Amino acid sequence: MSLLEVENLVVEFQTASGPFRAVDGVSLRVNAGEVLAIVGESGSGKSVSMLAAMGLLPWTAKVTADKLQFDGRNLLGMSASERRKIVGKDMAMIFQEPIASLNPCFTVGFQIEEVLKVHEKLGKAARRARAIELFSAVGIPNPEDRLGHFPHQMSGGQCQRVMIAIALACNPKLLIADEPTTALDVTIQKQILDLLMRLQAERGMGLIIITHNMGVVAETADRVIVQYKGRKIEEADVLSLFESPKSAYTRALLSALPDNATGDRLPTIADLLSDEQIFEGAVR
Repeated sequence: MSLLEVENLVVEFQTASGPFRAVDGVSLRVNAGEVLAIVGESGSGKSVSMLAAMGLLPWTAKVTADKLQFDGRNLLGMSASERRKIVGKDMAMIFQEPIASLNPCFTVGFQIEEVLKVHEKLGKAARRARAIELFSAVGIPNPEDRLGHFPHQMSGGQCQRVMIAIALACNPKLLIADEPTTALDVTIQKQILDLLMRLQAERGMGLIIITHNMGVVAETADRVIVQYKGRKIEEADVLSLFESPKSAYTRALLSALPDNATGDRLPTIADLLSDEQIFEGAVR
C-alpha cells in the first residue's frame, strides 16, 4: 500500500483579480522505501502540492482532491487536531532556506527538543539525549555543545543538518525535502544529499525530493514527476526519463542543462515551446 496517495489535487488562492489555480489536477503516490522526485521550474506548484498534503497552507487556500490519503487514512476528512498528530511525526518536511526556517530566538537544541516534547512526550533528560543522538546521526560535530547554539551561530550547511535532525526526530514514515540543497555550495550539497540518501536507506522511509535540479534527480530518485504551471506533464522511472523522455517539455528541460548547451547561451523553455505544446499529452 502506498504511503501517500494523491488524486486530482487542486489548490486555489484568492487574488485581487480572482482565484489563481496554483495546482491543477495533480496525482501522485509514493511507497515506503521509495524516492520520488518532483521536478520543474520555479512556480510550477511543486512545493504547494506538498504543503497541501501536509495541511500547511493558509486557511485562505482552497484545497480539493478526489483522494488525499496517508498510510491508509483520509487527510481531508481529519480534524485539525488529528492532522497535527501526524504532521511532524509520521509525515515530516525539510523546508527551503534552513536559516529562515529555524526560529532565531531559540537555540537549535530547544527547537529539536520541542518536537520530541510534543510528539513523543519524553522527559527533559530523555529529550536531550535523543537530540544529541540525532545531531550525531546527521553529522553535526560536538553535538552536546551545538545544542546551545542559536541558528545565526551555525553555517548554512549546519542549519540544514539541524532541519534534517528535526524532521527525523520522530522516525517519520514519509520525509519531504523541499529544495534541500538550495543556497549551499557544491561540496555541502553533495554531503547533504549523501546524508539524506543514507538515512532514507537505513530507515526505509518514503522520500519525496522537490527540486529544479536535474542532477539531483539523476542521483537520488527512483521515479520522477515533471510539473509545469501546476500540472503534471510526465511521470516515469528515472532511467526512462533521462534516456527517452516522452513529453516535449521534459526534453526541453534536459536540453537546457549546461552540459547540453551547444552555443554561448542556454536555451530557455519559452524559446523552445509554447504552453499548448507543453500541455499536449500531459498526464494526470
